[in-house]
Order: sequence, then C-alpha cells, then structure tokens
Amino acid sequence: MAPGAPTLLLLLWLLWFPDFPPHAAGCPAACRCYSATVECGALRLRVVPPGIPLGTQTLFLQDNSLARLEPGVLAPLTALRRLYLHNNSLRALEPGAFRAQSRLLELALTGNRLRGLRAGAFAGLAQLRALYLAGNQLVQLLDFTFLHLPRLQELHLQENSIELLEDQALAGLSSLALLDLSRNQLGTISREALQPLASLQVLRLTENPWRCDCALHWLGAWIKEGGQRLLSSRDKKIMCAEPPRLALQSLLDISGSSLICIPPSVHVEPLEVTANLGEDLRVACQASGYPQPLVTWRKVAQPREGQPRAQVQPEGRAPRPGGPGASDTGSGMLFLTNITLAHAGKYECEASNAGGAARVPFQLLVNLSQQQQLQLAPPPPPHAGPVSHEPLQEAGSMAFRALGLATQTAIAAAIALLALTALLLATMICRRRRKRKKAPGPPGEGALFVNDYSDGPCTFAQLEELRDERGHEMFVIDRSKPLFAEGPTEAADGTAAGLGQGLPLQPPAAYEIHC
Repeated sequence: MAPGAPTLLLLLWLLWFPDFPPHAAGCPAACRCYSATVECGALRLRVVPPGIPLGTQTLFLQDNSLARLEPGVLAPLTALRRLYLHNNSLRALEPGAFRAQSRLLELALTGNRLRGLRAGAFAGLAQLRALYLAGNQLVQLLDFTFLHLPRLQELHLQENSIELLEDQALAGLSSLALLDLSRNQLGTISREALQPLASLQVLRLTENPWRCDCALHWLGAWIKEGGQRLLSSRDKKIMCAEPPRLALQSLLDISGSSLICIPPSVHVEPLEVTANLGEDLRVACQASGYPQPLVTWRKVAQPREGQPRAQVQPEGRAPRPGGPGASDTGSGMLFLTNITLAHAGKYECEASNAGGAARVPFQLLVNLSQQQQLQLAPPPPPHAGPVSHEPLQEAGSMAFRALGLATQTAIAAAIALLALTALLLATMICRRRRKRKKAPGPPGEGALFVNDYSDGPCTFAQLEELRDERGHEMFVIDRSKPLFAEGPTEAADGTAAGLGQGLPLQPPAAYEIHC
C-alpha cells in the first residue's frame, strides 16, 4: 500500500461519518483518533506526541519536523502495524529504534535526511513487508544493513545518492520481491550483491551513471540469460555513462568483448626518502588504469604496539568513513606527522581496480641531527675511577617502555657493559690476590696495612687506588663491629701492632676489617 493510501481512507471516513467525534478520549492534543488509527500529520511536531493509545495499529506522523526518534519513544506501541514517518527531518535511526514493533508490516521513511543506516537500525522488525527509504541522502549501503528483515517483500531505495553497494548489503532478504535502486549514483554492482535475493521478481536499475567495464560484464550476460523477466521495458534501458566511447549506449546492446578493464600501474617518486626526526612527510602515489584505481598505503613490517601507523588520504578528498579514503581518485597520499624512529621502514603503495592490482615499495629513512645522536648514544664505558651511581631505567619500567627503540637499545647495551666491566675487575683482583699468597714476597710482605674508610663504602676500583707502592693490600675498618673490649698491645714506638704508618687507632677497642 502506498504511503498516501491511509490518508485517502481517512478522508473517505470523514465524508461518510461527518458526525463521528474526531477527538476520541485519550487521543493526543491536536491529533485525530479513529478506532485503531491515530492521525498526527502536518502539525509541525518536533517530537512524537505523548499519550498515543497503546492499542494503535496505524500511526500517521508524516509532514512534521521530527529530527530524531528518542530511544524508547515507540516502545509502548507494540500493536503498531503501519507507521508513516515520511517527509520529516530524520537524520539517523538509532539501533533498536523499532525493536518493540514486532508486528509492524509497513514503515515509510521517504523524504527524510538519512545519510546512512547503522547496523541494527531495523532490529525487531521480523514481520515487516514494505520499507520505503526513497528520497533520502543515502550514499552507501554497508554489509548486513537489512539482516533483520527476513520477510521484507518491497525495498524502495530510489532517488538517493547511493554510489556504493557492498557485497553483503542485501544479505538476509531472501523474501524480497521488489528492489528499486533507480535514480542513484551507482557506477557498478557485483553479482554477489544480488545473490541473496532468491525471491526477486522486480529489479529497477535505471538512471544510474553505469560504468560499462569488465566488472559489469556479468550483469549484461545475466539479464540476457534470464534476468529479463525482472525488468520492465523501461527498466531494460540500463544506459552507460562511461567510458566515453560507450556513453549513452544500452548495456544490453554492447558486446561482452567491449566491456574491458585496464589493469593499474603505480608510480612513486622518489622510491626512498630520508626525513629528519620530528618532521612531517607527504608522499604521492600516482596510479593509472581503467576504471580509475583505488590507491592505498600500508607499512610492510607489522608495527609494534604503540608505534604510529601511516595515515592514508587521497589527494584533494576527505577520507571516507570506515575506509582508507574516497575511491576512484587515482592519487593516494601518504601522510606522516612528527616523524620518529618508529616510522622508519618499508612501505607499499597498492592500486587496485576490477582489472587487477599493482604495488610499488617505498623506503623511509630517519636522519638524526648531531645533537639527537648524542642524546641517543650509549654512555662511554667506565675505565678507572669511581663507578657512576646515576640511576638507569629498568627494562620493565613504564619510563623505559616510553623511550624510543634506539634509546632502549643504547641503555640495554650500557647496562650489559657495566656488568661485564665489574665482573672483569673482580676476576683480576682475585687472581692477583691468589698469586701474592702463593709467591714469597719481600720482607714485610705479611704486614697488614689498614686504612680507615668507614665513612662510606668502597668499590673494587677504589681499593686498587688504595694500594701502597709496595703492592700491599689495603683494608677498611668497620667501626660498627667491635671484636673485643681491649685493644692490641702497643709497640715500642707507640703504634698499634700490625697497623700502617701514620694511622693511629682509638684504644682500647678492636674492630672487624674488610674491603
């Protein structure tokens, strides 16, 4: 039933029953209620009026100013069979907006401002038979848009701006008998897109700018083999808009050998670029072929977690939502902002069309300034002198993970070098001590030279410096550990036995000595 038919029935009702009260009890203000029908059209409504009787089966809300269906506003109206929302200002349908209308048979959304249909917009409409979406601003139909409409028989999509119909956009419409895609911007359509339509009886494809190339070869052959039964004499006039040599010719009048594609060729100049750290980079990938190829960029090596990905945008166009960019531009731009070491590597530009695909590699090198190299260079290995006590970043810490790849490598190398140096020094000292114990030394070799460095710890490197000119060991007194109450006996010259020259001890206590 056409959207205007119930309005005609309402006018006939008024002519036959002029004395019937137009405003029944419980009817929203300014609306008219007749039995199970509520008429609220052309009232400049911005929201669905409250107070609609719960038993309403037909609801007219056409020719108003509804811009949005508030969530749950239709939930109480579970008995609805027909809902007319045509000629409003609806811009989007929220997922589940009609979930409570499981009995709805007809839904009219013609003449609104819908630019896209979200997944789940028609969830719950398992009994819907007719869906009117003509005269909106739809640009593309994505996969599984109508998945929740298993009993839909009529789908009206004419007079939109649809230029993309994805392969699974009509999946689930096994009961569909009429599909109207006329007066859109379709340049091509795939065989897979129409495969789910097992019950199709009427197909309307006229007044689209069809691109008659190899991708549309199947459609002409399909119509000639058996699809003609779906097309009226008017619908058979599927006219080509391009290429120029086939313009204004009917697809059914063109031989299959004339529907050709030219595989793409790709050109990137130069093939290698060296960029400075922190700069922005823009690289063009030019592609030619017919139909005009879709150009995309990708980084060959899988980026690690946290590393930036290349952003791809065709030149002169805004990126298309959900995709790498608008198709059919022939020029893909690689944009990299605030270049870091993570951006360096191999990239690939790919151009594809119905005739095939072509790729070309591109190499990005990142150049460091002298100051940046010094900042990222590993610290020099310690030779002699005090070991640095500067705190180093641990490999598992958040600060370490936040550093760049080159900085992490330099820190790890420095830590390994420090550990190796300490191990070599310890080995050398132990070997020398063992040799001195075995070899007989000069007179006085067995004397113990002690120095008081109890104010702080000493390192192996510092002990090496504390050796006297005769090579005797030097030890450190630990005054926190007294060994006995009475100190050692004094020698004749007044110094403690076994102590080095010029080192007076505090009698009478003795202490543990160690290095």
